[in-house]
Amino acid sequence: MDLYLKARGVRLTEQFKAKASQKAAKLSRIDPRAARIEIEVTSERNPRLNGIKRLEGTLSLPRHVLRASASAQDIDSALDILVDRLERQIRDYRAKRKKKLLPGANPLKSPRIGPSGRDEEA
Repeated sequence: MDLYLKARGVRLTEQFKAKASQKAAKLSRIDPRAARIEIEVTSERNPRLNGIKRLEGTLSLPRHVLRASASAQDIDSALDILVDRLERQIRDYRAKRKKKLLPGANPLKSPRIGPSGRDEEA
């Protein structure tokens, strides 16, 4: 998986880059088809927000793109929130795909057959 980090108004440390790489590896273990992840880090300049760091992440899967954003006082906790949100989206997407297919069936040739032996209507 390719990891792309962008920063606007924030300097990214080597420690953050290493942590982001570990988190990206975690996401690629959940779905090995993940091609690339982009993380954009921005610092809010609004005085009322008191320098909150905002992260926006995009995970590219074949035929599907997952997006999430997170805000926190420091970059590391925002990264944790971002990865948790992307992980939940990956799990939901994979569960949705698994639910459509019966185990061992050819998805192109066989209809979805229920326990009664008749075709199920979705």
